[in-house]
Amino acid sequence: MRRKIAILGATGSIGKSTLDLVERNPERFEVVAVTAATNAEKLADIARRTRAEVAVIADESRLRDLQELLAGSGCRVDAGESALVEAASGEAELVIAAIVGCAGLRPVMAAVEAGKIVALANKEALVTAGELMTSAAQSSGATLLPIDSEHNAIFQCLVANHAGTVSRLILTASGGPFRTASPELIAEATPAQAIAHPNWSMGAKISVDSATMMNKGLELIEARYLFGLPSDRIDVLIHPQSVVHSLVEFVDGSVLAQLGAPDMRIPIAYALAWPERMATPARRLDLAAVARLDFEAPDLTRFPALRLAREALEKGGAAPIVLNAANEVAVAAFLAGRVRFPEIAKLVERALDRSDCAAPRSINDVVEIDRLMRSRVEALMHETCH
Repeated sequence: MRRKIAILGATGSIGKSTLDLVERNPERFEVVAVTAATNAEKLADIARRTRAEVAVIADESRLRDLQELLAGSGCRVDAGESALVEAASGEAELVIAAIVGCAGLRPVMAAVEAGKIVALANKEALVTAGELMTSAAQSSGATLLPIDSEHNAIFQCLVANHAGTVSRLILTASGGPFRTASPELIAEATPAQAIAHPNWSMGAKISVDSATMMNKGLELIEARYLFGLPSDRIDVLIHPQSVVHSLVEFVDGSVLAQLGAPDMRIPIAYALAWPERMATPARRLDLAAVARLDFEAPDLTRFPALRLAREALEKGGAAPIVLNAANEVAVAAFLAGRVRFPEIAKLVERALDRSDCAAPRSINDVVEIDRLMRSRVEALMHETCH
């Protein structure tokens, strides 16, 4: 039988890579639901190509457009958050969770509570609601499979190894476009420079997160909840070639690493076929051509966002929600030309310093803290960046 899948965030970069794999293997996968934020035209094209049963647009103002585009297709069309939740918890066996930001929080939780295999590309789900998500997964029997290349690498290294034998997790980071840039260049960095990642093809927001290294900070928090190790047993290592995707050190001193070309279709394929493997069209790794693998410790002066993320993880409670919300607002402001690149981390630090929110006890609490912090960071921008 073909595995039924739902793709949440089908029009983004993860969705595109997922669809490439699915359409190459029609005998293995059946797409039952696809969703998008606002791009009704692209979503309609995907729904027709995959013959999806359900297509959901988050932006309710685009519902009529989507209905017209899919008229006569037999695809059921809906819009809004409740429809996203329904798509996530419907008949799919495996849910690709690739909605960017906290907009994906409720749909991901719905999939977890429904006991699905949830392939997580949405960092924010575990960053903001890690304890709630992992507790719900234990109760429902859901399986959380990481799609991020770093966490997927760790997951692969842990297969057939007992968790109790793990000494340390080592997340690798490319260092982004500003790894060796001068302080003067970083101070005046433009959005175009920040999103020009040297190795990976990603969306604008995650590319800026790579430039600040906030993405690695968010992954640090994710790793805590995915693998159950405390902050002091999770390290970050700069590896500019992006060939070693992460490493696991064991109590006997052995270190296992997962290597591969920087192509998101590799970790996505691992999640799609899990617990098996499937072929991908990804370029094969030629170590002789790579010739060298470099590693260095991250510079926390150059990349203060990484320090802030670790502090938020160690503080716990609502701090990771504050970190994520402040970063999303600050990155959006940077991309819109409202703040300078160094002010992203400064705004996040001010938000964390001024936060007094209690730890969330439900997804509703997470959503409310996120909403509150976004408005506070907007106010902070007016105070400090003008």
